[in-house]
Amino acid sequence: MGKCEQCIIKQFNSLKSLTKEELVRISNCKTSRTVKKGDVIFDEGEIINGVYCVRDGICKLSKLSANGKDQIVKIVVKGDLLGQRSLITGEASNLQAVALNDMELCFIPKSEIINDLQKNPKFSFDVLKDMARDLKEADNIIVNMAQKSVRQRLAETLIYIHDNFGVNPDGSLSILLSREDFANIVGTAIESAIRVLSQFKKEGLISTHGKYIKINDLEGLKRIE
Repeated sequence: MGKCEQCIIKQFNSLKSLTKEELVRISNCKTSRTVKKGDVIFDEGEIINGVYCVRDGICKLSKLSANGKDQIVKIVVKGDLLGQRSLITGEASNLQAVALNDMELCFIPKSEIINDLQKNPKFSFDVLKDMARDLKEADNIIVNMAQKSVRQRLAETLIYIHDNFGVNPDGSLSILLSREDFANIVGTAIESAIRVLSQFKKEGLISTHGKYIKINDLEGLKRIE
């Protein structure tokens, strides 16, 4: 792995607000690791003791509900930081992080980041903005769960993946999610997610090849009520 001060990934998160000297110091104490698809990066209730910077790959953040189902609350992508909230509150992680594909992560110890939070106000403010954005997204999830149908939520999820992550050369969505993942994102039973995806297929909105999904009518998905 390269040095933090030369890494282009830092431009996509709050690390961009650190000085070159701070980045050099962090670079000297960070550790790097490769995570395979399906591996748990950290568990709900785990003490993380630092933050992860996603150098490459995608993971899901989920929360285990009282009925034993996972609720996916966020898809974390290349350039994002993991563990900021636990770092600041000093609490165990409230979420589980699982790799959706092979990932490259850099881990920065808590002691180093806390030092920068206390001494660099621009960095502290950027971390605060990131956390505020996450809170806004959480608010939207709560409203969507209460006011939108499973069809609407699933259509919006497909559109979100298409718009943010693009497609493969054959036109299928570049992120491969299981039917269970889709159910956990929209907050429904896996049977309901499969049924709605089948409806979308019959209506000509999507087509499938194995687990891969291709959107055939993006505007049609946007019109679902």
